[in-house]
Amino acid sequence: MSEYGDLLSDLSDNITKEDLDQLKSACKEDIPEDQSNAITSSSEWFSYLEKNDKLAQDNLSYIEHIFEISRRPDLLTRVIEYRTTVLKITEDDDIDTKLTRIPSAKKYKDVIRQPSEDEIIKLAPPPKKA
Repeated sequence: MSEYGDLLSDLSDNITKEDLDQLKSACKEDIPEDQSNAITSSSEWFSYLEKNDKLAQDNLSYIEHIFEISRRPDLLTRVIEYRTTVLKITEDDDIDTKLTRIPSAKKYKDVIRQPSEDEIIKLAPPPKKA
């Protein structure tokens, strides 16, 4: 499988049904409702985007934008890592903006990590009903 295929597979593995509904909602202006309702998996969503020129191996800006507005910095970070390591495109490169859209995702790169034990907020269990 290509690195691009690996990226889509990795993204698909991390998109739940609820996430998919949110992602489809975020791009409702680009996907007609009847077609959106027919999309039942993240792989179908990616295929639809590819067929409609919203996603390609060298054009990831649309899904970057969707992941950003859907508040999925984890997925956004994976796309940016692919773009910078596989496509060798960074914010310092001066090329076509469709390839180099670096939204506020740069700020997420340092945020995506496991919290330490000190950072985890422990909640008390809810009170028992009488």
